[in-house]
Amino acid sequence: MTDDLSPEALPAGLLPAGLVDLLPAEAEREAALVEAMLAGFGAHGYERVKPPLLEFEDSLLAGSGAAVADQTFRLMDPVSQRMMGLRADITPQVARIAASRLGLQKRPLRLCYAVEALRVRGTQLAPARQLAQAGVELIGSDSAAADAEVAVVAVQALAAVGVTGVSLDITLPTLAPALFEAAGLEPGLRQRLGRALDRKDAAVVAQLTAEAGPLAGALPSLLQAAGPAEGALAALRAATLPPAAQAIADNAAAVIAAIRALAPDLRITLDPVEFRGLRYHVGVAFTLYGPGNAGELAKGGRYMAGDEPATGMTLYPDAVLRAAPVGPQRPRVFVPLGAEGAAALRARGFATVAALSQADTADGLRCTHILKDGAAVPIERRD
Repeated sequence: MTDDLSPEALPAGLLPAGLVDLLPAEAEREAALVEAMLAGFGAHGYERVKPPLLEFEDSLLAGSGAAVADQTFRLMDPVSQRMMGLRADITPQVARIAASRLGLQKRPLRLCYAVEALRVRGTQLAPARQLAQAGVELIGSDSAAADAEVAVVAVQALAAVGVTGVSLDITLPTLAPALFEAAGLEPGLRQRLGRALDRKDAAVVAQLTAEAGPLAGALPSLLQAAGPAEGALAALRAATLPPAAQAIADNAAAVIAAIRALAPDLRITLDPVEFRGLRYHVGVAFTLYGPGNAGELAKGGRYMAGDEPATGMTLYPDAVLRAAPVGPQRPRVFVPLGAEGAAALRARGFATVAALSQADTADGLRCTHILKDGAAVPIERRD
């Protein structure tokens, strides 16, 4: 016997895997969090842009967009008869806007956004396929100060919505490949060593490094160095690195010093040989973790926006929603038929819910107050 998967047998309102409805309380709370974060971005000079949800495939997947090509939904435009894609990540679109519509503006360019993205697949740890994204992009500067700024602006935006005690994890996705390249590893050994680093398998890394030769010899010690930034930086300073890898290590030290100058109390960790994540990162990469079990709140790092250096950070409002404290809900005032004074209450921050018929009641409309003689009177609840 097989399950009946015909459309008629599916429950009404069933959503595809990875897609969810946000109901009134959560939707309102998320919107308030996003607006508060955008206000924080704007306070640092970041100006808001809003790209379209979909655009032509050849434009959407150009440059850094190629890194998310396998996560992009595609459809045929019935007007132009050209293939279009639904954005799976906002960063390539912001890069396009910077290069085209804002190409003549003086650099560095500071942009921010709050949008939805859609991906073909979720992951086991993050099954959602529709993702709210809010973040900042700083385009046209390759300085350590630029990387530090976007990291600290994101931390401050989280603090503005009550999420404190975050930690910033920094990775160097180009360091291990630079060591592979300097050692002249053949593709098979490079793949096995990369897989061992990905699994944090110290024994296999040590064995394969011995095969790779002295130019890859720093990998075992750098693998063990992952942790608080000061210890990892000390391991990088002690390592004998080829010039390209040394430049990456020096840049990491400069970025961390710049972050420390702006946010001396921020907890920073560094994993020198971690190189998972979006493939378009060309310098430091960032992940912001919330306190306790809040998980990943934001990701970002350095990339190329066409021919320009850029750095950015994307915050995930659904994760921020789980980490942020729940504030008091706006009081709801029931306005009986014919009652006056609702406008004055709205000006004071109340939500007024007007009766449309005699059948409407304060309890039925989930109100906390009732309008009497021009005042909002709390409703006493009896358990």
